[in-house]
Amino acid sequence: APASGLAPAAGTMARYRLMEWLNFLTSELHKGFGPLFAPYTPEDYKPVTKARLMDKLSWVDQQLEGKSYLMGEGFTVADGYLFTITNWTNFVGMDISGLKNLGAFMGRVAARPKVQDALKAEGLLK
Repeated sequence: APASGLAPAAGTMARYRLMEWLNFLTSELHKGFGPLFAPYTPEDYKPVTKARLMDKLSWVDQQLEGKSYLMGEGFTVADGYLFTITNWTNFVGMDISGLKNLGAFMGRVAARPKVQDALKAEGLLK
């Protein structure tokens, strides 16, 4: 749905930047949460996993400095993905309150009407 604005036009530098973000999110953040949800992960390994994730989330926090969204002022599919992954911190006991840019980002995305609808549909919001 090119008219949605959720991704820049194919072949543009902005599209390649979006692809960079999507690859980072999937390989560094999404995958990194796996051990925290796996029942066979030893408890003494979970703090190590959380520390690695916090380093990566801190980097994302820095990248959001002065921007509303990952790519600037326009919401993209990468922002929806980051919101979903970052929301998992609430379920694995990670405190990201010190990440001010990421916290502001989460608030902006959570306030979007379609995000509210999705959270309600998933039972994540009452």
